[in-house]
Amino acid sequence: MTGDTNGRAADGREGAPEGPQRAGGRGSSTDARTAGSGIARRRVGGGILALGGALALTPMPLAGAAARSGPGAGAADRAADTGAGMESGAHRPTLRRGSAARAGLLQGPLDQLVRDAESYLADSPAHPWYAGAVLLAGRGGTVALHRPIGKAVRYAAYDEKTDTGVEFPADQQIAMAEDTVFDLASISKLFTSLLAVQQIERKTLELEATVASYLPDFAGGGKQDVTVRHLLTHTSGFRSWIPLYEEPTREGKLRRLWEEVPASTPGSAYLYSDLNLISLQLILEKITGRPLDALLRDEITAPLGMHRTRYNPPASWKPKIAATEDARLPWSGLERGLVWGEVHDENAFSLDGVAGHAGVFSCAWDLAVLARTLLNGGVYGRARILSEESVDLLFTDFNTAFPGDEHGLGFELYQHWYMGAMATPRSAGHTGFTGTSLVLDPSTDTFLVVLGNSVHPVRSWRSGSAPRVAAANQLARAVPVRPERGRTAWFSGMASASTATLTLPALRLHSARARLECALWWDTEREADALFLEASEGQDWQPVPFTTRAPGASSGSPGHRPDPRPHPTGSVTGWSGRVWHRLEADLTAWRGRDVTLRWRYATDRLYVGRGAYVDGLRVRDGVRTVFDAERPRDAGRIEATGWAPSAD
Repeated sequence: MTGDTNGRAADGREGAPEGPQRAGGRGSSTDARTAGSGIARRRVGGGILALGGALALTPMPLAGAAARSGPGAGAADRAADTGAGMESGAHRPTLRRGSAARAGLLQGPLDQLVRDAESYLADSPAHPWYAGAVLLAGRGGTVALHRPIGKAVRYAAYDEKTDTGVEFPADQQIAMAEDTVFDLASISKLFTSLLAVQQIERKTLELEATVASYLPDFAGGGKQDVTVRHLLTHTSGFRSWIPLYEEPTREGKLRRLWEEVPASTPGSAYLYSDLNLISLQLILEKITGRPLDALLRDEITAPLGMHRTRYNPPASWKPKIAATEDARLPWSGLERGLVWGEVHDENAFSLDGVAGHAGVFSCAWDLAVLARTLLNGGVYGRARILSEESVDLLFTDFNTAFPGDEHGLGFELYQHWYMGAMATPRSAGHTGFTGTSLVLDPSTDTFLVVLGNSVHPVRSWRSGSAPRVAAANQLARAVPVRPERGRTAWFSGMASASTATLTLPALRLHSARARLECALWWDTEREADALFLEASEGQDWQPVPFTTRAPGASSGSPGHRPDPRPHPTGSVTGWSGRVWHRLEADLTAWRGRDVTLRWRYATDRLYVGRGAYVDGLRVRDGVRTVFDAERPRDAGRIEATGWAPSAD
């Protein structure tokens, strides 16, 4: 996981976005997804998949479907069978602490998640990625991991001459605690987005209305065609940020915003920008007559009982707040010294700590409550903050024209660069420049909070999202994948920059109806990682085309068997729904010859998905079964490099 990068502006200021390392369209899907318009209205019913620019209605997958897709589902899976929350009539749990087994998770990967996180307290590679962190992971209504590591406050200052941190005396340093409060930085954007979607639901805000229809001065600089949807999906054309803090008055800051000229035509490109959410804040305050901090309290945090989430925390909270940066020129835009208990972002600070793009402080448990609320379809306990239909929009990709930049209303979707193996077409989340992240996956009903103070003592010490990716990979691995049949299936593993092969013995085929049959489960980083079926007669390996058939339930019509899906290149990549597929490959091309078959799983050096599983391998030569992995003698002839038998 060494290849990720900040994706920030050259000066490293907070206003620039975090992002993945991409080249040559990296992150695009093998699905037939082409440029298409987003949804212009709210819709009801199941989930939405955008294919080829069109909108196809599909049901939301049940939580834990991946783990319970086969007949071998066990007690741990049944314990976690809470429903996706967004399913009509689904159980909507509230949070409680519990064991990994109670959550339907595996303990081993959760233990590894903590070990991985602790490794980034050391130099990685030149400096610690964070001084400390709070980790929280769960599934259904169970928080199975809530662990503080390292220090919330360690450094009094940064010495730029020696590139070292000046530590507080040991007795003045403060250890991380479960309830440590963090400056969330850009995760604040999610709260602003939720408040906007609430107003859309209440019909006081229109998704396709122009911003200028609410804020007439906004039309300056040629922004008259920018819509609310453009703001929520970062397609307005705004550049990433501008130094509003240079203006001494609020009027001056607004003038800079009104006069800003878009870098691209609205709707023509994806460009992450703080200015989108600042503009959205101004709309919300205009149409409601209330400041953003009051809206946050009244509409989200108070109803949900998120009592450690707010703008501008009081001075009494300071001992429980993680410190951020020794903010001084030239690396910071303002001379402030150690920032501790106040917002780190310069623009948010200049806006009195209340801004649409930054400024919210919170703790891990509160963010888990928010995640659970959204996975529940907008309700937590007796409080409902959004309808199920509105929540659905958060998990719907409006940016089908920009593969790799999938985005719901405010929420980022399917981003391996920080979601790791938790990334699915419906996985939603966000990061914050201070070292924070939130990921929730409706397909497995899991949620992950990683809160770190990675700009403590200075922003230049950390790079990329390796700790976030490592944590997400382990939580994804903690969700069991039960064998399609029997006690174990072959698992490819989840290693990056590797090749794993699963090779059958050489077989001589005689029939015109020879074929390979098996069950297949895969989830890989799109295009970058793939699983190949190959054949050899003793020298080169050639692709073997095959077809797969998904379970009937995945079609949305009970009892319906979807048509087989061809894979003419003999490979699969990307998202398969985390369910077992039935595979068949025609082997008649090797009739009368000795042929060796193998599965090859290949990954690049960056990110990985949940991996691949193969079960029930069988080769039929007409009416004869010439190989069956369920027969001990045949199973013993399989050569596995990198693959291993797995019960989960």
